[in-house]
Amino acid sequence: MKGIKTLVSFTAIAVCLGAASMVNAATITPVNTTFSAPGTITVKSPASFNLPVTCNITFTGKTAVDGSSASITAATVSGSNSLCGVPVMQNLPWTLTPTSTSTATVAGVSFSVISNCGTATINTNYGGGALTVPSAQAVGSCSITALNVAPSPTFVITNP
Repeated sequence: MKGIKTLVSFTAIAVCLGAASMVNAATITPVNTTFSAPGTITVKSPASFNLPVTCNITFTGKTAVDGSSASITAATVSGSNSLCGVPVMQNLPWTLTPTSTSTATVAGVSFSVISNCGTATINTNYGGGALTVPSAQAVGSCSITALNVAPSPTFVITNP
């Protein structure tokens, strides 16, 4: 009986700690707002013989009502390199979730550059109004080696 009481006590503590960490989750403002995030992206893919290709990109989407995430509903790629007209974004919407006041993940990232690259969750940094990648991020057979986009309106990520 003592073992069951101990198990119940540990379970209650774990639930309380989990609830407390959810309350302290980072949030994005403004909430429930559409945004556009233009900038540049550099990708290496088998189609470019794994050489970096830099293109213009514009993400569009909407922040969640509670500020817990942002939904990226579209991405448009353009640029002077002929490969900039090739990418096809897949698996939209992608979900941007802040993990701290200066970091976030983007889940469901999937695209093809002639052939399917794959799907991944990528890590990003956020500061000075720009979303960037801290290092090369693998997306299947491709990789995002640089990203610099500036959401408008500017995101403010807070950690209550």
